[in-house]
Amino acid sequence: FNSQAMANTVWAFATAGIAARTLFEAIAAEALRRINEFNSQAMANTVWAFAKAGIAARTLFGAIAAETFRRINKVNSQEMANTVWAFATAGIAARTLFEAIA
Repeated sequence: FNSQAMANTVWAFATAGIAARTLFEAIAAEALRRINEFNSQAMANTVWAFAKAGIAARTLFGAIAAETFRRINKVNSQEMANTVWAFATAGIAARTLFEAIA
């Protein structure tokens, strides 16, 4: 799977209301190894899906927060809105990212 396929997979499961924990955990582990391959839409869709499914993968969220912050000037408003919604919904703080957006 490439980064878009991983994001699309968890998005589809979350949208269908299927929190397949083993699948989400496997994708989280792989996404962490390959986070630099994710574009801002794939990162936003991934954290959105995890939050929607109720799976708080804190390490993945932390990596995506750091990577989103690093690329903040390239993230569009929809991606940013989806990302902050996901963090808020999952109850995961990302102070540096949120301060940069404010």
